[in-house]
Amino acid sequence: MDLYKEHALTFVNLVYFYVKNCTFIFKLLIKPQGHMDYNITKLPLFQSCGSDFFRTIESQSQNLLLEKNQILFLQEEKASRFFFIKSGWIKLFRETLDGTQAVIDILSAGHIFAENSIFNDNAYPYSAEAAEHSEVISIPVSLLKTQLETNPKFALGMLCEMAQQKRGKDQELEHRTIQNAPQRIGCFLLRLINQNTQSPLTIHLPYDKTLIAARLGMQPETFSRGLMKLKAETGMEIKGATVALKSIQQLSDYACAACSSEFPCKDLKSKTCQQQWL
Repeated sequence: MDLYKEHALTFVNLVYFYVKNCTFIFKLLIKPQGHMDYNITKLPLFQSCGSDFFRTIESQSQNLLLEKNQILFLQEEKASRFFFIKSGWIKLFRETLDGTQAVIDILSAGHIFAENSIFNDNAYPYSAEAAEHSEVISIPVSLLKTQLETNPKFALGMLCEMAQQKRGKDQELEHRTIQNAPQRIGCFLLRLINQNTQSPLTIHLPYDKTLIAARLGMQPETFSRGLMKLKAETGMEIKGATVALKSIQQLSDYACAACSSEFPCKDLKSKTCQQQWL
């Protein structure tokens, strides 16, 4: 009987260890409904690359599973690899001398990052951290250098991508200069939804509200007040990380009033620069 109890206790301990340490693995292996497989070969930037390029990526890449808040690399570290996000969210940031973080961007699945390090003296221009449990593919940056030197269409694609990023940052500067806090939050919400979706609809905030506030360049308390003002102006309902939107038109009329663009956002619905040229 004692032997039975000992085996039972051992089994319970093993189950506890397994559940505690492997939950994240199950999340990645068991795809939820609506999950999309993101494939680096589908990115417009790489459409001009031949099959040899992708075979080399396959042989030299590494799959990385990141816990929430895990640092991937730090600013000014030597950049030997760039990354493709398969799932989760990655925060790009710079840190001041007093330890304050300036959030540069928060990228979702399907994006690449750190590819521009080849134009920054082979050093990472920012730090990268997993905002949520994430899976990324790590790829040697030397493969990009080879493509730049031997593939003119790829070089043009890189220029197009950098131009698009510059336009995005210009628009962000415009928003921070002209829009009030509720309008910037409204713009953030509008860019989360399918541009052709009809109301009413429900929006699920992709990450912590404090992180959204940092991404929008405001303090958490400013974000909270702005969200309440936006609720009063548009009639939306907010419950935790869920936003129930009664009217997209009402939200866009309010948020886009102080924007040089209009909804649906042209940069989200138009062809990419690479697609137009290549």
